[in-house]
Amino acid sequence: MSILLTDAFSIPPPQSADPTVRSHQSGSGPSAAVRRPAWWNWLDRPFQRMALRDIADNPHLLRDIGLTRDEALREAEKPFWR
Repeated sequence: MSILLTDAFSIPPPQSADPTVRSHQSGSGPSAAVRRPAWWNWLDRPFQRMALRDIADNPHLLRDIGLTRDEALREAEKPFWR
């Protein structure tokens, strides 16, 4: 069974109706996170939460993202739809 998934970079950036209005600082359209469909987040969440679980014992990385170990583990245990 195969699943066809589109990555965010294959979706062309939206064009403004008014060419003088810039939609992004670089003028290349909104960032990839803005162009992604909402359901794509559901596909990413399990992987993000596995990564959180993996770094839960590394205080340096947790400090970089501004979480405590307990917060990271609590977030990692959530189901993908939350």
